[in-house]
Parts: sequence; C-alpha cells; structure tokens
Amino acid sequence: MHRVQRVPATESQGRIHTSAAGVLVTPEAEDVEVEVNANDLRIDVYRSSGPGGQSVNTTDSAVRITHLPTGIVASCQNEKSQLQNKEQAMRILRSRLLAAAQEAADQEASDARRSQVRTVDRSERIRTYNYPENRISDHRTGFKAYNLDQVLGGELDPIIQSAVDADAAARLEAAAQNS
Repeated sequence: MHRVQRVPATESQGRIHTSAAGVLVTPEAEDVEVEVNANDLRIDVYRSSGPGGQSVNTTDSAVRITHLPTGIVASCQNEKSQLQNKEQAMRILRSRLLAAAQEAADQEASDARRSQVRTVDRSERIRTYNYPENRISDHRTGFKAYNLDQVLGGELDPIIQSAVDADAAARLEAAAQNS
C-alpha cells in the first residue's frame, strides 16, 4: 500500500489530495510441462461406429485413451488405421492434459495473489510520497528523507538500505529471542 500526497494543478485552494495505490509483485509464471507416462494410460480399441463402408464393422480401428491419474479421456475414430487414430488420440490427450495443468497453475497463482492482497486501506500503508514537502517516508523501517524527486529519478539506495537494515535487525532480534 503506497500513499501519495500532492497538490493537483487544478486545486485553486492549495489543498493536499491523498491517493492510495496497492502494489503486488509476483514471480513470472513458468511454462507448464506435461509428461505422459505409458503406465498411466489405458488404451481401448473397438470398432468404429457410423457410416464408413465395409471396414467400419470389421476392424477394431477406433481408439480410446484414458489417463488414469486424472481420468481425462481422448478417443478417435476418424481414420481407417488404428495407429493413426492412436496418434491423434495421444495428441488430443496431451493437449487436454496441458490445458488442465495450465488451469491448475493459473488457479494456484490466482490463490497466491488473492492471499497477498488485503484491503487498500490507508492504515496498511508502506510508504508515503509527499510532493509538497518533497518527502518520502517508509513506515515499516522508519526511514524518512526529503529527496522525493531524486528517489523518483531512480536513486533508491537509501530506501533499499533502510529495508536491509530493518530486516537484519529483525533477524538479530528473532535469533536473540530463540537462544
């Protein structure tokens, strides 16, 4: 939660306007890999149904592949060849498994994001950027400086150092309490 205090150019009375913005930083999502183990598959062959002439009722060319851990099923009876139907069913199964894995990864990322986001309440502020006073305050570390223009220009070292120092102090205090 970041708080910005500024006097807009349209403000004729010179009153300070306060805005708040929530910032959430999450790691970039990784691509999902799907590995299909042959032991996890049940392959059924059967006779095709529907129109198609003599070969429909005489050969077992239709293929149904079931992925046992997930229960996802892919079947194909488009081709006359059992081998071609099996290859196509495997492609369909792989794409369905990839879609399910991607959906699970997206849900996990969404849950992680949701667990980190709280209310956008001013009381949960991390920093205040006060333009009229050219001041930046970090409320977690107690850091305060009157060089907001330089910080916005990229000079972040003092703020980062205050966070590092506060973290080191917290770890030292926790280690002292544990011993």
